[in-house]
Amino acid sequence: MTQGRFTKVLTPGFAVLAIVILATGSPSSAKADPPSVLQQLNNAFVQVAEKVTPSVVNISATKKESAMSSMGDMEPFFKGNPNFKDFYDEFFKPHKKGPKPEGGPRHYGKASGVIVSPDGYILTNSHVVKDAEEIKVNLFDKRSFTAKVIGSDAESDIAVVKIDATNLPVSKLGDSSKLHVGEIVLAVGNPFGLSRTVTSGIISATGRSGVGIIDYEDFIQTDAAINPGNSGGPLVNINGDVIGINTAIATGSGGYQGVGFAIPSNAAQVIMDDLLKEGKVRRGLLGVNIQDVNDSLAKSFGRTDTEGALVSQVIEGSPAEKAGVKSGDIIVKFNGQPVSGAANLKNLVGREKPGSAAKLTIWRDKKTIDVSMNIGERNQKTMASTTQPATPSGGELSNELGIEIEKLPAAAAEQMGLKEGEGVRIKEVNSEGVGSRMGLKSGDVIREVDDKPVTDVTEFQAAVKNAANNKLIRLKLQRGPALLYVASSLD
Repeated sequence: MTQGRFTKVLTPGFAVLAIVILATGSPSSAKADPPSVLQQLNNAFVQVAEKVTPSVVNISATKKESAMSSMGDMEPFFKGNPNFKDFYDEFFKPHKKGPKPEGGPRHYGKASGVIVSPDGYILTNSHVVKDAEEIKVNLFDKRSFTAKVIGSDAESDIAVVKIDATNLPVSKLGDSSKLHVGEIVLAVGNPFGLSRTVTSGIISATGRSGVGIIDYEDFIQTDAAINPGNSGGPLVNINGDVIGINTAIATGSGGYQGVGFAIPSNAAQVIMDDLLKEGKVRRGLLGVNIQDVNDSLAKSFGRTDTEGALVSQVIEGSPAEKAGVKSGDIIVKFNGQPVSGAANLKNLVGREKPGSAAKLTIWRDKKTIDVSMNIGERNQKTMASTTQPATPSGGELSNELGIEIEKLPAAAAEQMGLKEGEGVRIKEVNSEGVGSRMGLKSGDVIREVDDKPVTDVTEFQAAVKNAANNKLIRLKLQRGPALLYVASSLD
């Protein structure tokens, strides 16, 4: 038998030590390799840190108390999701020492950024500079500059600021599309005000969406230690290329717990270019509301996989409506690129320039068709306030779903933009029933059962019994102003 030995495995840019222990043998043959390989790995980390840290800046922002109050919980960042924290707002504290400044109390925040051009352009997060009265940038050589905001995009949480300086050290933006889970990464920033702290970890996941932090999510997830103050700083690979801009952490304590998120460098590059050229970001629009496809929905539409984005609603007058896209279509490809889910499609469309041509591959009636269209332009979102309708008494139980339903009153129908008789309303959901597992909620209006419109309770009950014969049911709901599909087996 071959004796036990140490084997080193070298990959581009870094070294990994692998220990191979065979069934028999003496450890005496293990001599100089481990220290040599470990030294290579050590040197790689040192070289990356030395390469990147000169281009990482500390950003200090001053905001009036009135601006802080208007920001609430960093709207629109992290709203309604207490487990996700930015790395910045914890450092907005009232200035307690000395006399109060004129114009009311000030709040001071510390964050990070990375220099991307020798003449002073710096990438950071949008929420870092939002409503800032004054922005100070401190460099590696201890010089300090006042910065101005060149452009900021809240939907991607990317901003570009500029200082009046030349011959600055820069970091190169890498290609985030080539990342793999398990790659070594380093985070550089200003956690807890500690300048240019370097931490290491790996890429835990790519393409992370559905986090609920920003509108366009395609995050890199990492376990590199990042904390309040790292916001806007770079996440770099072992070659020292910036592959992400750190923006948030998932935490129950407010500090590092091994789950951090960074905006991919390719997305940051596109946003930065738009901000520099046009001062704003123009995004493409289809004019549809979409949702992910789960296993039950896939089966109900005759599909064997859960890829694609399900069109739950087509906006009147939109490019999608003009092109013939329909509610119930599943978009499986966009310009020839497979669509993995709703967030993926939203990102793909958002990167397209308004007016450009696009081709959708759609699953409809158990076959695929191609639809050509011109991309529209996404405008600033407007939030419509909705009022919950009063809950009237009386209802009828659907034993198959475990829900109590009722006729949709005229006042409630008008409130939701419906005509009287368009659907039935859910009054109560049994927590142990099928409806609860489907995600049905009190106040939902069921518009269709298996593509058939329902106008009253009797019609609904008949449709559910028919679905029970097929052991599978799909509902089209209206929840507030939005339409969505849900499905479940009825075994």
